[in-house]
Amino acid sequence: MSCPYFYPVEPADADGRAALLPLGNLWAGVCRAVTGYRCEPDQDSVRTLCHLGYARGHCRHFPAADTGADAVRFTIRRDDGRALHLYYVLERDHLPFAHGALEYSLDCEAFTQPPLDTIVLRQAEAYVASYRRRKRSL
Repeated sequence: MSCPYFYPVEPADADGRAALLPLGNLWAGVCRAVTGYRCEPDQDSVRTLCHLGYARGHCRHFPAADTGADAVRFTIRRDDGRALHLYYVLERDHLPFAHGALEYSLDCEAFTQPPLDTIVLRQAEAYVASYRRRKRSL
């Protein structure tokens, strides 16, 4: 469950346990909690807050007045060889807040109808990239 403000930029070096992280790998990225302010969290924050979500009240960048989600979760529902069918859940206080289905075309290498939120889109892309990287290494 990644923080809804974490914008993954590129995969980071990680050990074998990184596949257990919500984005399927350790990602370097930026915090977009404050509009117009680019914050690059330190490695400890990335691992414990950005990647694991639920940073409300623990991260100085998470807006206290935010009434939205505090974590984002993804899963692959099906891989039919032509498309990846994903499901995402935005959570608040460990409970579902919003959810939806996504389809990623393997031919086009893009979501057929991407989510409106650019951070959720980027996290979904990172999740798909991690999944595809692991699948190629099998």
